[in-house]
Amino acid sequence: MSKPVMQVALVCGPDSDMEAQAVRAALEYFGVRVFTYWIGRPNDLIDVLSGDDLYEGTDMILLSFHGDEGRLIMPELGDDVYEPNEPRGDFGPDEIRRFARLDGKTVIANGCTLGDPALAEAFLASGCNMFIGPDDYPDGNDALMFVLRLFYEIIQQGRDVKEAFAMTVPMSSELSMYRLYE
Repeated sequence: MSKPVMQVALVCGPDSDMEAQAVRAALEYFGVRVFTYWIGRPNDLIDVLSGDDLYEGTDMILLSFHGDEGRLIMPELGDDVYEPNEPRGDFGPDEIRRFARLDGKTVIANGCTLGDPALAEAFLASGCNMFIGPDDYPDGNDALMFVLRLFYEIIQQGRDVKEAFAMTVPMSSELSMYRLYE
């Protein structure tokens, strides 16, 4: 690969691997260096959100997760598997405020209801400069196309994130549920 046009952290939650693989292949084709993080436990996500496990120079973070009621759905582990002080359950605004340190990053949360205003505000409070996600339940194919078109506009057309977002949302009536917060 020649010098990448940007670096993206692709953070794959439970049962989101097909979307993550499709996104990774497309982004790499566009010239992006993609660092994929497979989330198997809460501490894996904490390591990414805290910045402890993010590669230096990462431009954007794409959370490829299922969501419900403004919370990232996390894997359920057996009681004996959790590490001491590891949180249990899904990640919502409280967990994001507690663990995330995302100074200057753009975060795209591409799962159902992850564009909830309370979750977005928690991410912005963590230092990210922009947060994008749907505030309802998009069809999986529409969610995939949203991400692909957004990055196409940024990379191929040279648009900034806000311009790319404005070009992407009208692509389908289903995408009107996506919100951009800054």
